Amino acid sequence: MLDQEKYKVKNTIQLTDFNTKEVVEKAEKKLKKIRKKLSKIQDTMYAEGKYSMLICLQGMDTSGKDSLIREVFKDVNARGVEVHSFKVPTELELKHDFLWRHYIALPAKGKIGVFNRTHYENVLVTRVHPSYVFGENIPTIHTLEDINDAFFHERMERINNFEKHIVDSGTIILKFFLNLSKDEQKNRLLRRLNLPEKNWKFSAGDLKERKLWDKYQFCYEDLLNRTSKENAPWFVIPADDKPSARLILADIVLEELEKYNFKEPTLPVKIQDQVAEFKTQLNNE
Repeated sequence: MLDQEKYKVKNTIQLTDFNTKEVVEKAEKKLKKIRKKLSKIQDTMYAEGKYSMLICLQGMDTSGKDSLIREVFKDVNARGVEVHSFKVPTELELKHDFLWRHYIALPAKGKIGVFNRTHYENVLVTRVHPSYVFGENIPTIHTLEDINDAFFHERMERINNFEKHIVDSGTIILKFFLNLSKDEQKNRLLRRLNLPEKNWKFSAGDLKERKLWDKYQFCYEDLLNRTSKENAPWFVIPADDKPSARLILADIVLEELEKYNFKEPTLPVKIQDQVAEFKTQLNNE
């Protein structure tokens, strides 16, 4: 197990205190071992059916969310993992409160849900681009002056309450910010442009958002400080080295799941007493 506490957001932090790059020796080999353990423990979790797990992934463009999901969960039974990638809200989603589309995507008991971009987009992208909030048609919002820091801080409290509610209902929450350096993002964007098979991943909008890097970093730091709770902690994962980032996240997920000591359900006593009889029936067919 890695020293996970150094990635956890506790008290008030500054993002500059966290590394963007950490190279773990033999990360890919170690990840394979963790994947097998994750697969086994999720099978037992599914059979027990008492808890679910929600993994929230946030990060700047090119921080490696998609490939991380693929590599960390590739050995877990397909029935046990549900991935939701949240894009720009649809017309239907905008007719509901900002948490609605996330609530209906929560994992059922026994399953692991992965949110690729999350409900935190509602205090991140909308804070960088406050005019987006007008699309929600909120009765109390009339001008940009209404979409101020107090508005977003109140929204963060609603998120805290939302997460507490689902934790109390049996959902284990782990939240990860993939901490990418600006230089590494530049390298990855250039790679998308230089490799024909990666061109489809590039969007001109990525360059526009890149110009707002400092504002995004401020918003991330603020939300990390206000919404990292003991029952739903944030972890800042160094993302410049993808294999190491995947290993660190997987290690944290496995350690958290192991705390719950999931047990496969046993047959009712009445059925157990008849096992020998059932075997005889089948063998005599």
